[in-house]
Amino acid sequence: MPRQNYTFTSESVSEGHPDKVCDRISDAVLDAFLAEEPEARVACETFATTNRVVIGGEVGLSDQAKLTEYMGRIDQIARDCIKDIGYEQDKFHHETVEVTNLLHEQSAHIAQGVNASENKDEGAGDQGIMFGYATNETEALMPAPIQYAHAILRRLAEVRKSGAEPTLGPDAKSQLSVRYVDGRPVGVTSVVLSTQHLDEAMTSDDVRAVVEPYIREVLPEGWLGADTAWHVNPTGKFVIGGPDGDAGLTGRKIIVDTYGGAAPHGGGAFSGKDPTKVDRSAAYAARYLAKNIVAAGLADRATIQLSYAIGVARPLSIYVDTHGTGQADEAAIEAAIAQAMDLTPRGIRTHLGLNRPIYQRTAAYGHFGRAPEADGGFSWERTDLAEALKRAL
Repeated sequence: MPRQNYTFTSESVSEGHPDKVCDRISDAVLDAFLAEEPEARVACETFATTNRVVIGGEVGLSDQAKLTEYMGRIDQIARDCIKDIGYEQDKFHHETVEVTNLLHEQSAHIAQGVNASENKDEGAGDQGIMFGYATNETEALMPAPIQYAHAILRRLAEVRKSGAEPTLGPDAKSQLSVRYVDGRPVGVTSVVLSTQHLDEAMTSDDVRAVVEPYIREVLPEGWLGADTAWHVNPTGKFVIGGPDGDAGLTGRKIIVDTYGGAAPHGGGAFSGKDPTKVDRSAAYAARYLAKNIVAAGLADRATIQLSYAIGVARPLSIYVDTHGTGQADEAAIEAAIAQAMDLTPRGIRTHLGLNRPIYQRTAAYGHFGRAPEADGGFSWERTDLAEALKRAL
């Protein structure tokens, strides 16, 4: 029997966090190539430190001339991302940062395993295991700690960029400890927030005075009480932020990107990878399936695991765990999943419409728990498979 009374903690980081700067640049490069060619291949990694951004990996377009042209755009793509995030520090400024582009053409050996041919279907871009999760404890069918940790930072970014709170800087981290009673979230036992500030005279108390109203705004009513512990900028000043304060790297915040530790993670990062890479697309499919299982009322909680082999089209396994909350046999749900959705890489991309420039927006504040968008962004958050899953049982 799962525990019913406990406290669980998750953290989030802002778009100005060094690792998230790198995720943003990598996904912006991906979007640029997908805008040119929906079948473009991209595996882009970014490293950032004081006054420097280094971009590497492999890319592929069917038109070699276009590939050469797009290689020349990488520098500006990176600068545009840094500018939009808001970095104009002396040692990390969108105009003066040194950008090094080390991208190269995709390996032919990888391409031969992925591409379809006369005698084989398109295969997965790599081996691996991917997990999806959903729970009915929030409207977004996400775990409450990570959902609200994201919401805090997203709101602070909004008021920073609007000019309402000009003393805030781009770099920030949040952490929420949420108390559960009878398996449901009921309150916050501690709030941890560290945010960059541009006024060197500000104290921790000054920063709290700025951010506390927004934190109270996004959390459910009654979740903050007299016994909630607050730790706002607990080390004191936080003026030097972003890659000037700490180096950043693509793919280093995978738990922030998914479920905040409330569910397993297969290990693969998302940002900078085109959707032939099942690290990304199959993780999105697993979330989609888990969310639709919960939305269909088949379980209060669901974890999905998918596994793949490089160059092989169909998943090697489908695993479902409803954590004792299921309204149907888990083996039957596994069979229903295989019937309701084509889980080959091509099938996932077609079903969710993933061959589009929709990834830059995923780079901060979570890949899951976001509203589906009209242009296909966050399509894996739809619940349009719920009825098909019920019919397949």
